[in-house]
Amino acid sequence: MILWFAAGELARFALLYGATEVAYGDFRQVRLVAVMTLLTLIVLSALTVATGMLYTLRSALWEMRARAADGVQDEHFYRMLDRVAPAFAVLYLAWGFQTEDARDVYQMDIAHHFYDLTGAGWFGEGTDVGRGLIDLDWRVSLGAMAVTFGLKMLFAKFVEKNKGKFYGVLGALSEFAFVFYGLNATVAIGTARSEWMSHRNVVANTQEVWTEARKSVPLWEAVASWFGEYWPLILSAVAVPLAWLTVAMLVFGAYSDETRTLVKGTRLEKGVDRLEGSHDLTQRSFDQLTGGFRDRWLPLANSLRIVFRSGFPLFGMLCLCYVSIKVAGDYAQRAVITLVGSREEWVWAYQEAPVSFLREMIVTVLTMALLAAAYDIAATRARLKGEPLTDV
Repeated sequence: MILWFAAGELARFALLYGATEVAYGDFRQVRLVAVMTLLTLIVLSALTVATGMLYTLRSALWEMRARAADGVQDEHFYRMLDRVAPAFAVLYLAWGFQTEDARDVYQMDIAHHFYDLTGAGWFGEGTDVGRGLIDLDWRVSLGAMAVTFGLKMLFAKFVEKNKGKFYGVLGALSEFAFVFYGLNATVAIGTARSEWMSHRNVVANTQEVWTEARKSVPLWEAVASWFGEYWPLILSAVAVPLAWLTVAMLVFGAYSDETRTLVKGTRLEKGVDRLEGSHDLTQRSFDQLTGGFRDRWLPLANSLRIVFRSGFPLFGMLCLCYVSIKVAGDYAQRAVITLVGSREEWVWAYQEAPVSFLREMIVTVLTMALLAAAYDIAATRARLKGEPLTDV
């Protein structure tokens, strides 16, 4: 697992450095397309490393040993990566994990061209430093979106028909590229639309009513402030661990994102029956309306269902250990920096890198082991009850 993490960090640094170099020079729009492509490869490397780290733990799990005893052959890594990639892309984008990758590209660009940025600011000149992800022309973005959307649909058809190898990875790569290339076009069009809408009388009056309601409705501000303060913490402590547990279940071979699987045996299953028996137009309209919600929450709900089948304490311990590892890692890094100390603050500009690497390595290894252990306990308990978690 340490080797997987180290290789991933090396590949990530090389891609980040490449993105900060390729962005400057002639034919800037072409270079910005290359920056977006490198960002896509950065996310793909995260997929490969996460899958590889979990894959190394398969032989240590009770569930994998039980499957081997039942005569189930172990899956090859590349076949598993191809199977995991499409669902990983949906989860990664639905929960916004790519934001950290984009932030790293920006920070690397600022650090690498720091003197160009400060020099331009000192003399009042314009600069392109730090704009590699936002300066892509919206027309180029739309063209790239069209190409990557076509590739995404093509690879999705190949995956559905189970043709060839690596179509799942290529489909995930196309999904990432489609989203990233479309960011500039979406922001440009959305900004223009927002400026137009803000001047409409209906919108202006609605904003006034909304502001007045916040002042007059009792406890509105208290509830809104509480929700705004604690909801991100709840997501980080509960939803994010479930999202990564879903990735682990993808790797280990027990996962479903189907609504019917979630509501099986309940009264809601009749509603799913009626929807599936309705007109095609009704089904497509429902899919359009609920697509983002289902991509974000349905896989997590199915993961929660599997964990709950093994008891609520398992879920609580998973969340507690996940948060404890993150918090302990941050405090440990702070303690090391305080213990080592320095007379000059600027020294930590390069001393902090190995400390951060060590902290991230320990936290990531422990987190992956935690996810594997949570899955293994749930799968073993389900197998002992006569309901083994097999591929869905």
